[in-house]
Formats: sequence, structure tokens, C-alpha cells
Amino acid sequence: MKQITLNIDETKFKAFLSFIKTLDYVSVSDEIAIPLEQQQEVERRLKLVQEGKMKTRSWNQAKQDIFKR
Repeated sequence: MKQITLNIDETKFKAFLSFIKTLDYVSVSDEIAIPLEQQQEVERRLKLVQEGKMKTRSWNQAKQDIFKR
């Protein structure tokens, strides 16, 4: 099976999606694949937080730190 990525104009997206779903040889997946390496990194960091070896901060604090640059 081949896969493609399409960029569809927002105003035409619903109609296009409805049409391609009618084709018996096309399957549509709304899932976003998360790479295994990224999943493993998240698990590693969660473990560090749970063990008290990594500090966390609130989203508001993170936004302040990001946007003050």
C-alpha cells in the first residue's frame, strides 16, 4: 500500500474528505503517529519526575520563560 500527504484548502477539506471516503480502495487515518523514540523519551522523563530527579514547572511559568526572550 502507498501513502501520500496532501495539503487541502480549508474551505474544500470536508468535501474532499467525504469524496475520498467513498472510494473503496482508499482508507483514511486520522491518527497521528508518534515515533517510538519520542514515546521512549517521554516515558524516561516521566520516570525522572516521579522519582524526584527532574523538576517541573507550570504551563504559565513555561510560557513566561519562552516569551520573555
